[in-house]
This record gives sequence, C-alpha cells and structure tokens, in this order.
Amino acid sequence: MKGLKQSLVAKALEEGFAKVGICAPDAAPETAERLQAFLAADHHGQMSWMAERTHWRGNAAALWPEARSVIMLAEVYTPETDPMAVIGQPDRAAVSVYAQGKDYHDLVKRRLKRLGSWFAATAKAEIKVFVDTAPVMEKPLAQAAGLGWQGKHTNLLARDLGNWFFLGAIFTTADLPKDAPEVSHCGTCTACLDVCPTNAFPAPYQLDARRCISYLTIEHKGPVDPDLRALMGNRIYGCDDCLAACPWNKFAQAAQDIGYQPRVGAPELAELVGLDDAAFRARFAGSPIKRIGRDRFVRNVLYAIGNSGQVGLVPHAAALMRDADPTVAEAAGWAVERLQGQACAHSG
Repeated sequence: MKGLKQSLVAKALEEGFAKVGICAPDAAPETAERLQAFLAADHHGQMSWMAERTHWRGNAAALWPEARSVIMLAEVYTPETDPMAVIGQPDRAAVSVYAQGKDYHDLVKRRLKRLGSWFAATAKAEIKVFVDTAPVMEKPLAQAAGLGWQGKHTNLLARDLGNWFFLGAIFTTADLPKDAPEVSHCGTCTACLDVCPTNAFPAPYQLDARRCISYLTIEHKGPVDPDLRALMGNRIYGCDDCLAACPWNKFAQAAQDIGYQPRVGAPELAELVGLDDAAFRARFAGSPIKRIGRDRFVRNVLYAIGNSGQVGLVPHAAALMRDADPTVAEAAGWAVERLQGQACAHSG
C-alpha cells in the first residue's frame, strides 16, 4: 500500500492539488463534542442544516462504515493582490476572495472526480468524493491527516500554504498508510481575532456565526441587526479579514487554476444596487454569489451604501424603498436615513 500512496500523492499534485494527507475515518473523535457545544450555544444561527444528521457530521466513520481511509486534499486559491485594499474604497463592493472567480465547488469536484476515478481503478477500491456536499467535517479530518491545523479563527491553515485553500475529501475502502496529525502553531498570535470587525470570536478557536460577516451576508435570511450592519462596511459577500491577517500567509503558494482568477473585482455599489433578478443571474452565472439570490445580494449592497458616507448614493437607495422584497425595502430605507443623517451631521 505504501507504493500506492506514493502514486496517489504524485497523481494528486499532478492534478493541481497543493497538498495531500490521509487519515482514518474515526481520526477526529473530538468532533462530535465540539459540534454539540457549537449547536448548544446557538452559534450556528439560521444554519439549521448543521443540526441535522449530527450522527454523521460528528463522526465521519458513520457516514460510510465501509470506508477505511479518508484522503484529504488542499486546493490553493491565494489572491494575487491585497484583499483588504477595497475596504478603504467605500463606494465599491468588497467580495470575498473565494467568490471572485468560478464556483470552487465545480472546480474542486471536477478535479476530485478525476483523481478518485484514477484511484478507484488503480487500487481496485470503492470511493466517494465530497466538497461541501455531505455532512462531512472537513477541517478536523484535514488536521488529522496532517494538512494543517484549525487556527484561532477556526479555519484551516498550514505552515507551507497559509490559509487560502479549499478542502476536498475522498473516502475509500482502501486501507492506506495514515499521516501524522498536525498540531497548532498559532502560539500567542491573536491577529485573526483582533481584526474581526464584529467580534465574532467569543474565544480563540470558537466562532459565533451569528456575528460573522460571512454568515450575515451569505446564510442569514431577512434583516440583519442594525448594530451589526454598521460594522459590515462595504463587505457585500463574505469577509476575508481574519484570513488576510494570518502571518502564515507569507508562505502561501500561488493559485494554480485559472478559474480562481478574479472575474468580479471591486465593482461600484451604484452599479450593483440596480440589478434586477435577471441581471443578477446573468452577471453572476457560474459564481458562488448566484446562490444567495438577487434579494439578499441587493440587501447587502444597500447596507454597504448606508455605511459608505457617499451622499450621492442616496437616489440609488431611495429607488428601492418600495421594492417587492420587504427586506430590501427596509434596507433601502435604512441606507437613505443613515446617509442623510451623516450629511446633516457634517453640514451642522
């Protein structure tokens, strides 16, 4: 099996993955307890799917009892430019790096399926591939497989990759040699915690999704708490602050797949706020942004307009105060009131 593992690693790197590690399906026994604590604290917010099928989510071995190994793979999407630069441009939209290019689900899964098909034929074993498509806790498994460790921001990072990478998993009935688990190398650093605009980390290695801008802009349905809106700045889809702050990024590798090259950029808020459903779908076809739908997207843009201090954007927001979606209409009213209030304060 050692020779098979060496061939697997070589093939994975040839396919474009940056790193490979192997663990047993039951290699992260602490996952179930941590998941239950997260759910008990209600830190998952509206993500009710996290409370479903917890017997699988907390125990990868139960997902497919016949599996003997989990092949964990890292795919790099490191940005070529500073992702925080747009935060200083309040008239423009900040979009998370991972959503700048094509949908990573499609890119990673295509590569995983090719590698998995090759491995199944070579090893004469069964496989199942996963990229956010099943109740698999990829990060604990990736740490158990030696790819990296879950940092204080709860994302996976590695000494040789930084933290700009996606994870994919191949479960297999083949019993492959396992890698040693990685341990934390965060030390006393709290850069990721200190930079969070909304204080979404109640403690190191813990995330309260209800305060996380990525959750608020992508998963949260309906109006966002006004106190949190004011902290979101111009971030309209996701947030990269904690990732960008990590010192280990100085060792990050460049992204290999051209699909991760930015297509969205930092568009003007005035341009985005006027998108109707058809225009939204056309503009973000093939992008993960499309999944949240026009209404939630425009809601986010209106919050950014309200935070922009750009009085010239008032007419753009006012035009949506009677929008068919009540959340969009409310966000438009909030943005107009906030901008007009700021204008009065400055003139006074």
